[in-house]
Amino acid sequence: MKAEYVFDAIGTKWIISAEIPPGTDDKKLKRDILDRIDIFDKNYSRFRNDSLVSEISRKSGAYTLPEDAKSMLSLYEELYKITKGAFTPLIGQTLSDAGYDAEYSFKPGEIKTPPKWEEVIKYEHPTLTTTAPVLLDFGAAGKGYLVDIVSELLLKQGVESFVVNAGGDIRVHENKENLNAGKKVQIGLEHPEDLTLAVGVASIVNKSICGSAGNRRMWDKYHHIIDPHTLNSPREISAAWVVADTAMLADGLTTCLYFLSPEELSKHYQFEYMIIYSDNSMKLSESFPAELFLKN
Repeated sequence: MKAEYVFDAIGTKWIISAEIPPGTDDKKLKRDILDRIDIFDKNYSRFRNDSLVSEISRKSGAYTLPEDAKSMLSLYEELYKITKGAFTPLIGQTLSDAGYDAEYSFKPGEIKTPPKWEEVIKYEHPTLTTTAPVLLDFGAAGKGYLVDIVSELLLKQGVESFVVNAGGDIRVHENKENLNAGKKVQIGLEHPEDLTLAVGVASIVNKSICGSAGNRRMWDKYHHIIDPHTLNSPREISAAWVVADTAMLADGLTTCLYFLSPEELSKHYQFEYMIIYSDNSMKLSESFPAELFLKN
């Protein structure tokens, strides 16, 4: 039986298409998905006053993190080191002061360089110890990670063929029958200068694809990515996409591409990528699974 769930959560639109096993209560399955998203949001959102992240922003000390924090915090710590601090969860206060705050005011104020990880954070799972109140932001990989969490929930419920799409962070999983039949899911790659157009179509099979573009959330001189070293939003890249095994990794690497070359990142992770630069030139890995409409 086919099911489709469309709803808004964590500030974005979700579309989940799935082939659910006979006898599955699809309404209960949707409730389970929404409940799991809410748990994640209550732990990691900097936009909720009642979240764990907001609690950490108000008082320093030792905090016991949920079990699901381990994968995400470990990736953040890795990418922080690889990018020499450009990819950092400590960017939260900087984003908020720039106007990307809990009220979505988008009214820039005075922004400051965020502290260094080693200055304010000690992390040994499950304990996160802070030496000062810090506003963490997990927007660079958290949405992708939540897509993975929802995907794992579906798999545990016996759903083996699905597409989970959270505002362009997408994970595709097919059952053996569909794989043997050569089924691929076609994903449009949005044109960064015209949201009604696509620059190409990616074909995804049991992978995740995530994209990032400055035009999606832009105000004043900023967009959703701010370089903690320069306190400016990078402008060299108009859009970037990454295909990887997990949505969390694909999501995180799309942000890292604004700070580090794909060649450097490829020393640490296996992924495919496509980048459109501000001068409309393109760069993509040899095996990026897409048919392009634009010529480089």
